[in-house]
Amino acid sequence: MEILWKLVDSTVIYFDNNATTQIDSRVAEHLAQVLGQRFVNPASQHSAGRSARTAVEDARDSLLRLCKARTRGMRSDSALFTSGGTESNNLALCGLAAKRSGCIVVSAIEHPSILATAQRLEQQGREVRYLPCMSTGQIDLEPLRDWIARSESIALVSLMLANNETGVLQPVSELAALSKPAGIPVHTDAVQAFGKIPVDFEALDVQLMTLTAHKFHGPVGVGALLVRHSVLLEPMFFGGFQQASLRPGTESPALASSMAFATELAVQEQSDRSTKMMQARELLESILLSEIPDALVLGSQAPRLPHTTSLSFPGLDRQLLQLALDREGIACGTGSACASGSSQPSHVLQAMGLGKPIVQGAIRLSLSWETSEEQVLAGAERIIRVVRRLRAKH
Repeated sequence: MEILWKLVDSTVIYFDNNATTQIDSRVAEHLAQVLGQRFVNPASQHSAGRSARTAVEDARDSLLRLCKARTRGMRSDSALFTSGGTESNNLALCGLAAKRSGCIVVSAIEHPSILATAQRLEQQGREVRYLPCMSTGQIDLEPLRDWIARSESIALVSLMLANNETGVLQPVSELAALSKPAGIPVHTDAVQAFGKIPVDFEALDVQLMTLTAHKFHGPVGVGALLVRHSVLLEPMFFGGFQQASLRPGTESPALASSMAFATELAVQEQSDRSTKMMQARELLESILLSEIPDALVLGSQAPRLPHTTSLSFPGLDRQLLQLALDREGIACGTGSACASGSSQPSHVLQAMGLGKPIVQGAIRLSLSWETSEEQVLAGAERIIRVVRRLRAKH
């Protein structure tokens, strides 16, 4: 069959891996192989259905094991397959909020799927509180410490493991240690972090964790919500018994198996991938900072993911810059891909207290382990040329 289009033209330098990574060729082959088995509905009771069920459950067990969740005994954890990170985040917040009284606490720099869900719950009458962000890009836990000390009623806390715009790592383990004595469940959105840094569900000591396959070179359309054994959730969907009725609907053996396979590759190769991404990012940043002296790397004073850089070119408009870079064959972002259609400036950079010229001139470059040194050098040259040309016009 003729291939009618490609995701990325061969001349394009893809620096937008936080929006989505391109599927690993090995995962694509695995997906095609599983699809070729022509599995039927995993909920069917006949032998063909049981075979499909086995494929799904094997994938679920593999995912839990690779994320270092509990998989044995009465206190084993569970993994709910979803359509991706947005659904998992919605289920985590809405599912917990329906079972617990008290206010909902989220950070000011969360992904739009968390912030919009929190706002929706607020419209329905729930109190929502926001943890502020420091200038480093990390969240300040002091307000939460104060609320707990005053024994205020808190239903849940949600804090991302790493920010999707700056790459800054967040104090999730510290938050979990703070919340646990008060009996407050913690959810973490690990979408951007997984596959780039070691992620251990048990060691983080959170109650829920969000993942999505397309952020670590798996297929689009499948994610997961890891749930601690003791956590009770209210489903968002109804009309089926699948996944303990918490996420009803026909499961896809092909997508579940391919996510588990992508997870296996990400865990096995994480150290090598991270080293390569870190080297590529440091090379890119060093070239840009040396050639554009007033350029800024935002969040650079805090620990960051190895592949993400938030760069500001004060005096430029981020949207015009992105469009100009696109014409030069550079694919990059100006913030979360789920909010990229918005003309509003980054809520993350605003929460960091950065000045308007810095916020307005910021773009996000996110690499992958597949990004070559040649692409970094060529990409840096194109970015420098575009920035100089745009500045010459003003």
